[in-house]
Amino acid sequence: MAEYDVLADAAGLEEAAGRLSAGTGPVAVDVERASGFRYSQRAYLIQVFRRGSGVFLLDPPAIGEFGLLQEAIGSEEWVLHAASQDLPSLREVGLEPPSIFDTELAARLLGHARVGLGAVVEDTLGITLAKAHSASDWSIRPLPQSWLEYAALDVEHLIDVRDALAAELADQHKTEFAAEEFQAVLERTPKPAREEPWRRLSGLHTVRGRKALAVARALWTAREEYAQAEDVSPGRLVPDRALVAAVLADPKSKQELAGVKEFTGRASRTQLDRWWAAIEAGRADGRPPLERATGGDSLPPPRAWEDRNPEADARLKAARPVVDALAETLGMPVENLLTPELLRRVAWAPPQPITAASVGDALAALGARSWQIAQSAQAIAEAFVNSAQNTAQAAETAS
Repeated sequence: MAEYDVLADAAGLEEAAGRLSAGTGPVAVDVERASGFRYSQRAYLIQVFRRGSGVFLLDPPAIGEFGLLQEAIGSEEWVLHAASQDLPSLREVGLEPPSIFDTELAARLLGHARVGLGAVVEDTLGITLAKAHSASDWSIRPLPQSWLEYAALDVEHLIDVRDALAAELADQHKTEFAAEEFQAVLERTPKPAREEPWRRLSGLHTVRGRKALAVARALWTAREEYAQAEDVSPGRLVPDRALVAAVLADPKSKQELAGVKEFTGRASRTQLDRWWAAIEAGRADGRPPLERATGGDSLPPPRAWEDRNPEADARLKAARPVVDALAETLGMPVENLLTPELLRRVAWAPPQPITAASVGDALAALGARSWQIAQSAQAIAEAFVNSAQNTAQAAETAS
């Protein structure tokens, strides 16, 4: 087994940047975080590979400034797997690719049954990668040698995978599809923060009443603030189910809270004053949250459309199988051809008059790519028009 070193200072970064600059072709990049262990999504290891240069494992917290690396590879195509997951962590340390090739996204467009990195490497190169450390705590130091080997292999084969997938894309006439998708990933802006993120608390549906919801919100907020301050994943301090258990138990004192067996987690007792203060603050809240979330521009669930907007329901039911069939013909998952959310939105409030061009414009305004519109707009418009005609004929027959 090869021995791998982690470069953790300016001299190591300078050496890596020089050798990478002298390499050839695209650059494979990967990031290891500590999701589930840390609050932040910062990079704790960055792996880089380029033909003619080799593999380099870099320690972002120790190095800090990555300007030399950006200068060395900032004009090359970067190859990543599931780039949308890694780009925020890379940007946080000042690394920005000019263009990308996303091997996971390419595999999806090609209709691969499995799109995890190990599966794609196996399917394209016949090489089996061990994925034993994918969910490990990469913030620990020193990192075990077996982990470093795993991390190095994540990028060592990525350029060969890229070439194999690029050939498949060309064979299936999907090269331009992929190029548009890759660019969209690069240009995608972060989603705005949820207005009421505490409502994602697992098990919240068992909590009844606005006052109890106010307590749940206060507990969630207290845990979030403490987790951020300690840089620890919130669920490792007190799991969601434990917070909900505390709300449902409705303790009358701090001692009663401590006696709730379901109130577990490594900080459930050591921070008991914090949780009790949150419960008291929630109970005293003069503006408890509503039973159901409001605001935003979310659509009703499709199961409610038949009653609330029967014409939209008919349009969606007519268009959905058409889009499914198109995706099957193209050999890709339907969500890669057109996300269900986009189809729902254009079905709920279609352009008038309904034509391929107007549907295409509506999809473009919602963020659909040109290739997606070219493949689906005509079929969707025809489905909508047929739906309206069928509804009108049914109404005539009924009268």
